Amino acid sequence: MLKYTGLENKNVLVIGLAKSGYEAAKLLSKLGANVIVNDGKDLSQDSHAKDLENRGVKVIGGEHPLSLLDSNPIIVKNPGIPYTVPLLEAAVEKGLKILTEVELSYLISEAPIIGVTGTNGKTTVTSLIGDMFQKSRVTGKVSGNIGYVASKVAQEVTANDYLVTELSSFQLLGIDRYKPHIAIITNIYSAHLDYHESLENYQNAKKEIYKNQTEDDYLICNYHQRHLIESESLSAKTYYFSTQQEVDGIYVKDGFIVFQGFRIIHKDDLVLPGEHNLENILAATLAALLAGISVRAIIASLTTFSGIEHRLQYVGSNKTNKYYNDSKATNTLATQFALNSFDQSIIWLCGGLDRGNDFDELIPYMKNVKVMVAFGETQSKFVKLGESQGKYVITATDVQDAVDKIQDAIEPNDVVLLSPACASWDQYNTFEERGNKFIKSFQAHLPSF
Repeated sequence: MLKYTGLENKNVLVIGLAKSGYEAAKLLSKLGANVIVNDGKDLSQDSHAKDLENRGVKVIGGEHPLSLLDSNPIIVKNPGIPYTVPLLEAAVEKGLKILTEVELSYLISEAPIIGVTGTNGKTTVTSLIGDMFQKSRVTGKVSGNIGYVASKVAQEVTANDYLVTELSSFQLLGIDRYKPHIAIITNIYSAHLDYHESLENYQNAKKEIYKNQTEDDYLICNYHQRHLIESESLSAKTYYFSTQQEVDGIYVKDGFIVFQGFRIIHKDDLVLPGEHNLENILAATLAALLAGISVRAIIASLTTFSGIEHRLQYVGSNKTNKYYNDSKATNTLATQFALNSFDQSIIWLCGGLDRGNDFDELIPYMKNVKVMVAFGETQSKFVKLGESQGKYVITATDVQDAVDKIQDAIEPNDVVLLSPACASWDQYNTFEERGNKFIKSFQAHLPSF
């Protein structure tokens, strides 16, 4: 941790306790700042608030008094709090600096930073880079919007590490000097307009990731959205990724992932399915190469990385078949996405809570479905759907029974996909429980040696 002295004896107001506010307040106190924490909810019984008070930090809950701005503090706000709340509006009028805690992570990090943002895919890219580091001699730690507070993790890394940080648009709005050595923008689509008010504002928030980069840094972007940055004044070396054509960066050619003419791996050997994940893989692989991770470690990750838990999660293989847990697919849109991610024949496990809807909108995505296994309250609806499309349909009592019953129907190279298109509450407490039962059932059918 760098001995940053720029906040010594400075008045700092942390708005919003939560996890990031708690860690930010502790760090600020350690850095010698005069810290006040404020939250609109009652904090009298909050354990984190009590811990901060024991550390000498003043905590004010239940309201946002404007008098908190009398000392002209630097503000560190929870990224989810909109700038339209009266206290922040007043702070803007006074010209006070408003930051988010990721700024603190930059100020104290001894490690260079890989920053990942984008509308879709940033969690997968961040997690994949983290997995590549785990399989490498180079060390890196994951942080940020992925669930690990960046300002806490930044205290643990050294100059020999990398700090890999997932960054939301909300977090990026609150940076000042923050500068990743390697910045990734996976893509930018319309999102969070209730917060940003316009697509332009949202896009500009994402672009904050590279505003402080220099010619010694790298920016990795989606080639097919290059128009969003080509008009910008960029200092960083810019690389692109593309699944469709050769670019200055990393791309797919003749089925291989290629960087600077070197073939890294064939896409058929990847375990993360779908075109969207191929883009995520390209971005993560390029960042890993720039960070000095070996090709061997990258390949080891790409052939084993399971993805995000319960979201098209690669579970493993059995008799040449890959199993995927997409239990989080609790609606037809998510299942459309999953079914569209595979070119191989699919054994599709589906069904769950009946909310009164039918599933005809899944028909255009069923071309690769060979076998359907239906369970739960919607079983009869999926049986009807499958038979209408000439599919072989099996009925099962639940997920475990479904895995048991497909064993006689599996053929080499079939994909087994749990993507229910329904909530789990008819048979399971959560979609996580349903997914875990699927994984356990898969493991029960692995060969014993």
